[in-house]
Amino acid sequence: MLAISPMTGEFEAIADVATGTLAARAIAGAGAHDHVEGSACLNCGAQLMGAHCHRCGQSGHVHRTAMALFHDIAHGVFHFEGRTWHTLPMLFWHPGDLTRRYVQGERVKFVSPMALFLFSVFLMAATFSWVGGPTGHQARPATADARADAKRELVKDNDQLTKLLARRAAAVAAAKSTEDIDEELSDLRGEMAGLAIVADGKAPGAAAVNFVPSSRIEQIDRILSHAKENPGLMAYKLQSSAYKFSWALIPISLPFIWMLFMFRRDVGMYDHAIFATYSLSAMTLTVAILSIAAAIGVPQALVWLILFFFPPWHMYRQLKEAYSLGRFRAAWRMVALVISAYTSALIFFIFLVTVGAH
Repeated sequence: MLAISPMTGEFEAIADVATGTLAARAIAGAGAHDHVEGSACLNCGAQLMGAHCHRCGQSGHVHRTAMALFHDIAHGVFHFEGRTWHTLPMLFWHPGDLTRRYVQGERVKFVSPMALFLFSVFLMAATFSWVGGPTGHQARPATADARADAKRELVKDNDQLTKLLARRAAAVAAAKSTEDIDEELSDLRGEMAGLAIVADGKAPGAAAVNFVPSSRIEQIDRILSHAKENPGLMAYKLQSSAYKFSWALIPISLPFIWMLFMFRRDVGMYDHAIFATYSLSAMTLTVAILSIAAAIGVPQALVWLILFFFPPWHMYRQLKEAYSLGRFRAAWRMVALVISAYTSALIFFIFLVTVGAH
């Protein structure tokens, strides 16, 4: 088994931030430079009338050198455009105005909701792996029992891996499809990667479970039993699944937002989706910022105070500005939205447990 350096988590955290920034910029469609080379767009052939093609939007300047590639990477990771600085203050102080203006068509001025959401998720995941959450530092290492369980599981999975590889070789020799075997191999290798982290003590441990309640539902009982047998692996899988499926919070939230405005004909699902995505981005960025603040010594009382008051305050302002509501109408919808947010989080957690148990 490969040993994991103590610095690995920090490098992975930095890599997550860099990847998130690049992904966000790619989705937002940021260009490279403002000067033009040539008289025709190299993408669609249209006559250029400025720094970018008026037909497809591609930059008129195209790099073809290795140094230019490294420049673009550095530019994408470390350079924040004017619209980023224009979007972030509005996201926190005038979220409803930002939502309304984006919905009404002001797109170039602001970072797109999905790009911002993806970056915020990357940032939060990187922050958690680096310094831990806002209410405490990094989770304690896996217990000795959890590590021992993970090592035993690794031995079993290694035997299973050998058998699957033999089956695949036989299928290839017989010119048969290996699609199902490849899927099993992918799942098994993913599980083994998680087990390796737990076995090395890098994943959070969990208190021993003295009993497994019976729900008389086979699927739930299997999940509970799996959690008891290897709580460290279950915790790792939940964290991994939360990172991968964070986007699912958006569709989960939409029905609740729609119910708050079901009788309004001037707003639709698109408006609600932009609202939800910007709102989730603000909450995720806040958690990441508070995690860093807690790590550098900001009092926990202040962190808890912000965690308690910021979400309802932000929801109220966003509702009031985005949907042009009066104070009372915004206030009762804010209360309903806070309740629905907890409900959405519970649905998301159940989904993660179900996915993580496999």
